[in-house]
Amino acid sequence: MKKDDCIFCKLANGEIPTRSIYEDEDFKVILDAAPATRGHALILPKEHADNLYQLPEEMTGKAFILAKRLAGYMTETLGCQGFNIVQNNGETAGQTVFHFHIHLIPRYSDDGQGTFWEPRHYSDEALDEIRSQLTK
Repeated sequence: MKKDDCIFCKLANGEIPTRSIYEDEDFKVILDAAPATRGHALILPKEHADNLYQLPEEMTGKAFILAKRLAGYMTETLGCQGFNIVQNNGETAGQTVFHFHIHLIPRYSDDGQGTFWEPRHYSDEALDEIRSQLTK
């Protein structure tokens, strides 16, 4: 299902022109209009899901398989020295457009970009408590 007021639905389904680099029945991959680096692209599902939690598992698998394939192709073609694959869920995590998407960000030794978090340190007790909460 597409969402009428979603800009990424319109981009993914050809209602708004894009610089598309790949398309199949489920996804369109476009160059980001405000790229972090040379070649920064977005994987956009053609069907709407606000975030990873709403995306059907089959589509999630397809999206990340596509991300892997394109990262390899883009690394070889663009000659980047590294690669970030980024997927944000929720405003607190940095999501600004609420249509699931994956950022493909080629990294170059001189690109001026960095990582986006500061490492934290937790006590052994806190880590054990977290593990206990997450262990099924």
